[in-house]
Amino acid sequence: MPGVVDWYNDLQNKVDPRTADWFLVTGPGTVLIIIASYVYFSAYAGPRYMRDKKPYSLKNLLIVYNFIQVILSAVLVYEGLVSGWWGDYSFGCQSVDRSHNPKALRMARAVWLYYICKLIEMSDTIFFVLRKKNRQLSFLHIWHHGIMTLTSWIGVRFYPGGQCTLLGLINSFIHIIMYGYYMLSAFGPHMEKYLWWKKYLTRLQLVQFSIIFVHNFQHLFLDCSFPKILSILLMVNSGFFIYLFGSFYIKNYFTSAKEVKVETATTKRKMFVDKSE
Repeated sequence: MPGVVDWYNDLQNKVDPRTADWFLVTGPGTVLIIIASYVYFSAYAGPRYMRDKKPYSLKNLLIVYNFIQVILSAVLVYEGLVSGWWGDYSFGCQSVDRSHNPKALRMARAVWLYYICKLIEMSDTIFFVLRKKNRQLSFLHIWHHGIMTLTSWIGVRFYPGGQCTLLGLINSFIHIIMYGYYMLSAFGPHMEKYLWWKKYLTRLQLVQFSIIFVHNFQHLFLDCSFPKILSILLMVNSGFFIYLFGSFYIKNYFTSAKEVKVETATTKRKMFVDKSE
């Protein structure tokens, strides 16, 4: 299989030497095992373990966990801006600076931290399992965590900087809001009246992936040293997430709103009939 060997060797030549030996970055084996274990636990082992057990509360743990996620996301936004996207990077085309320039190294460290955060975020699913929130264990949820972990590993291993880091910047900004919501909701039902903006989180996710799609689409028509194949992969991934989050939004908000209207109309008709009798 000389073609496969040549492809693998060419891929190895693209490994960034600055990040090649960083924690949990060396080789694909570790991250693939983590993702496979995550999928197995989420889809099978976890729910089976909890089947005959009472759900855990985890209130205090969730408050602390989500607060930490808000802080980490804010740090990532700041690092992404000061390392390039605040005036230095081009939104049209931005290649990876593989030098040991302080800003280039700072961006590489930010990409690594983003990858570590994706690993930590798998805890979201563990908490759902332990709390027996099985409705949350959707294909969208599991796919999202798995693929984001894999793509962030690819980023820190091969392209720790440049064009693809806009995804991490926007995603981290969205996560400040998202984990802020989760933190407030963890305090208990009395917070629900302040969390009316839940549905807007899905809208923000849709806006996020739309921006990433357009950003990488326009790159296909520019003369840029950043690999177009990676932009195509980011477009495909973003398009898939637009479909998944769009379907989720329609199912949970448009359909629900329509059902409420039908139920209200039916109730009013029933009341009218009762009165007329």
